[in-house]
Amino acid sequence: MSNAQRSFHVAIVGATGAVGETMLAILAERDFPVGTLSLLASERSAGGEVEFNGNKVRIQDLATFDPSGVDIALFSAGGSVSKEYAPKFAAAGAVVIDNSSAFRYDDDVPLVVSEVNPDQVANRPRGIIANPNCSTMQMLVALAPLHRKYGIERINVSTYQSVSGGGRSALEELGKQTGQLLSFQEIDPQRFPVQIAFNLIPHIDDFLDNGFTKEEMKLVWETRKILGDDSILVNPTAVRVPVFYGHSESVAIETRDKVTVAEARALLEQSPGIEVVDRHEAGGYPTPVTHASGTDAVYVGRIREDLSHPRGLNLWIVSDNVRKGAALNAVQLAELVAAEKR
Repeated sequence: MSNAQRSFHVAIVGATGAVGETMLAILAERDFPVGTLSLLASERSAGGEVEFNGNKVRIQDLATFDPSGVDIALFSAGGSVSKEYAPKFAAAGAVVIDNSSAFRYDDDVPLVVSEVNPDQVANRPRGIIANPNCSTMQMLVALAPLHRKYGIERINVSTYQSVSGGGRSALEELGKQTGQLLSFQEIDPQRFPVQIAFNLIPHIDDFLDNGFTKEEMKLVWETRKILGDDSILVNPTAVRVPVFYGHSESVAIETRDKVTVAEARALLEQSPGIEVVDRHEAGGYPTPVTHASGTDAVYVGRIREDLSHPRGLNLWIVSDNVRKGAALNAVQLAELVAAEKR
């Protein structure tokens, strides 16, 4: 077999979760050169079967799996699982692409968005590459081109995050509460601290001593690491909204050099991974339902100059948090690794 035809032993850790299932679908959609596929989950899920490219693949127990021979391991099973098993897979020779926050802030683990800093894939002394948080991911796909040309000094961002960011149990809770409320039944919130159906919750992840939540601080820490610029000021607010799939962000940036709406739109239209939907008419803007859900692009609209700042620009950024925000970027990073190994 020639190098150009090489196939890879790919493992998906957390294969039965929403992101794991989407990773599997995207591997097939993009015709990734999978030679051997290992689907791994907890003992509870082991033994079941999943179809991939017309074949049935049995789900194996992660705890008893031998990672020897795995080339690329895609992890999406939570931070505690990643901390325990990712180093074991890396030590066995696999390149680990981890979707949790377990390694994102380690200096010797690259934090990579495929359209923003793909060169960092090769800089992995521990054999681990970290996938950013979904909100950071979509924001930086849109902002990186602007930062590189005009310099971003400050970012004010409010996120409107769908419940799928909280996993399958969060999706189920929104569906259940919606049905209960429409049937005039009382609800008992379990997955969220308060009612999520027909409501907004300005609270995602744990509160920190500075009054921000960890989800909000991820936007600060990850933006600076990915763009390689600790001087960028980021002021975030993260809000959970009763939407099933697709995160939205209202972003106001202040740039070092003046950028007009026309210049920004032209730059974004030619940048990878972005679709501009910016017409001044009803429906001339992206939304989670009409554009993002089930698709791969980061959509940008409502581009306008900030009335309160001479070098300010406002944008509305929307993307499918499960696809681009997690699974797709992981597969794109795997493609970079595969190209390097050929």
